[in-house]
Amino acid sequence: MPNPYRAFDSKTLLITGGSGSFGRSFVKNLLERSTARRIVIYSRDEFKQYEMQQELKDPRGVLRFFIGDVRDGARLALAMREVDVVIHAAALKHVPAAEYNPFECIRTNVNGAENVVQAALQNGVSRVLALSTDKAANPINLYGASKLASDKIFVAANNLSGSVGTRFALVRYGNVVGSRGSVVPFFRKLIAQGADHLPITDMRMTRFWITLEQGADFVASAVQMMHGGEIFVPKIPSTKITDIAHCLAPLLPLRAVGIRPGEKLHELMVTEDDSRHTLELADRYIIEPAFSFWQRENYTETGAKPVADGFSYTSDNNTEWLVGDELCTYLAAHT
Repeated sequence: MPNPYRAFDSKTLLITGGSGSFGRSFVKNLLERSTARRIVIYSRDEFKQYEMQQELKDPRGVLRFFIGDVRDGARLALAMREVDVVIHAAALKHVPAAEYNPFECIRTNVNGAENVVQAALQNGVSRVLALSTDKAANPINLYGASKLASDKIFVAANNLSGSVGTRFALVRYGNVVGSRGSVVPFFRKLIAQGADHLPITDMRMTRFWITLEQGADFVASAVQMMHGGEIFVPKIPSTKITDIAHCLAPLLPLRAVGIRPGEKLHELMVTEDDSRHTLELADRYIIEPAFSFWQRENYTETGAKPVADGFSYTSDNNTEWLVGDELCTYLAAHT
């Protein structure tokens, strides 16, 4: 696969939420696989920024650390001066926390998205790619609903750019293996504490999985490919949560504890209603925007084909699965 980070050579990038798990992986790849002119880490946690400075090798001195919150439009506008590409990864992501703190979720995920759009337009940023989530497709919790609203903001922002020419698009993918808050470190913590069982919300539950490295590479390739308004969805494997538990602790019994408020049995990344506007490539689906100026030829000329009407991409109807020894090896390698 060609190096997707070469598209950032001589460019200035800003990553919101850049000191989080995704940001660290993405910036590490930028430093090692591109000659980006400047990389701005925009986040509100000074300790995480300090840790990131200690971890990353920056021999060319291109990293800049900007303390700021996406809720602060003026600060964002200041940080985006002379920036070419913005990757918007900042979000309040924890489902139960969002249910209990709805105003805070809206301020970060929805108002923050508007602030990113406004700051990018003010500064003439060339491209903005926002990270979405599978929970934004037919959402049943506030986190998913707020990210759906955020997605709509970024898609519609292409109608606002006018002569400025800023283009906005999104990437939507599933759970990141081993990331904070995911089930793998949770199970490992219980095992280390000597638990006599592992709790499973529902024995039928399935999820999409992607590694940090795959997610970072996919974002980089989407920035290269985007025309404005698309939602890019990678083709990634599904797993059963029970299979993950058996890999991590094959001798521990499992106990069903019930689905938490706002939690789905299976995850969804392309809805049946979206299928009418979805194209398929070898490694991804592309949900097209419903713009009068949109040209499907943007992708059909590269071999993309429309999916069947009524198609949906869910974690339980996936054709690619991680099971058995392959799943155990995958978890060992990426967590």
